[in-house]
Amino acid sequence: MNNNNYVIIMAGGVGTRFWPFSRVSNPKQFHDVLGTGRTLLQQTADRFEGICPNENIFVVTSEDYIDLVQEQLPFLSTEQILAEPIRRNTAPCVAYACYKIAKQNPDANIVVAPADHIILKEKAFQTKILTALEASAKGDVLVTLGISPSRPDTGYGYIQYKQEEGEVKKVESFREKPNLELAKQFLASGEYVWNAGIFIWTAKSIITAFAKHSPRLHEIFEDGTQYYFTEGETHFVEKAYQICESISIDYAIMEKSDNVHVVLGEIGWSDLGTWKSLYEVSGKDELGNVIDGNTMLYDVKDSIIKTPQGKLVVIKGLENFIVAEYDNVLMICPKDQEQKVKDFVADAGEKDSCFI
Repeated sequence: MNNNNYVIIMAGGVGTRFWPFSRVSNPKQFHDVLGTGRTLLQQTADRFEGICPNENIFVVTSEDYIDLVQEQLPFLSTEQILAEPIRRNTAPCVAYACYKIAKQNPDANIVVAPADHIILKEKAFQTKILTALEASAKGDVLVTLGISPSRPDTGYGYIQYKQEEGEVKKVESFREKPNLELAKQFLASGEYVWNAGIFIWTAKSIITAFAKHSPRLHEIFEDGTQYYFTEGETHFVEKAYQICESISIDYAIMEKSDNVHVVLGEIGWSDLGTWKSLYEVSGKDELGNVIDGNTMLYDVKDSIIKTPQGKLVVIKGLENFIVAEYDNVLMICPKDQEQKVKDFVADAGEKDSCFI
């Protein structure tokens, strides 16, 4: 194990598309979504065992979720939990963590990973991460993981890469979520992979990239170097987040950089952004149902049912539906209309904030 290897887990999102299971007070990354006995956050930390020591794992989260992180990852010290006072998308999140790590170890080689993704092929994932870390350690490059697309999905960003030998390939361009026709063209070309949102770079390389492509964020978090790992860090961060822009790491850095490379991976990946994505990666019964609950089903097909174990749920005559209950909310919705979930959340919030 290389002591220069670090992991940043981004765990501050709310995940409203996974409502009512994912709530403002308890988002999906803190749930055991797959019924494995480990939450998504815990599974994310687990998969870096052997890649970096536990003391080199940092979690960036909302200050509202500090207790949840401490409860689920008790090996973390308070210095390893970075609390964001407000949400400012992924670029400030990444900058805060990388600049702080750079103060501790200027030679750090860093993996940035979301807390709410599923990786079904853990060994293959570790192999790809080690390949990426080896590449990033050798030079001034920014590396990302690319997932070979299995379908023309319009919900993912795409990466176009050069057709060249070797596992680490030069990135030609980033393409945002396309329409269906364009997604089909991407798939047919064989030149595109899904952007998994997992990044690998050295502290030096990412700080150089921020200085070049996002100088204001660089200035803000570089100024914080004197405060990281001191009592003044919290006050600094509160001020910094008030003045930094809300922007993704993709827009701020990756799409502007000419030194981006991609490692292609067949790792059983899903970003678990929606109920449909959970349905796709879950085991199904003989009628195509994904069931997590105490149920009696009659003529139910191709549906996902996730309900409390302490409640008997009886359903007859549903096909291609989501039935989800958590806490004080029950949602029943056609699976092919799951994009309406965000509307449901907005309307429920107007009714009573306790529902979101």
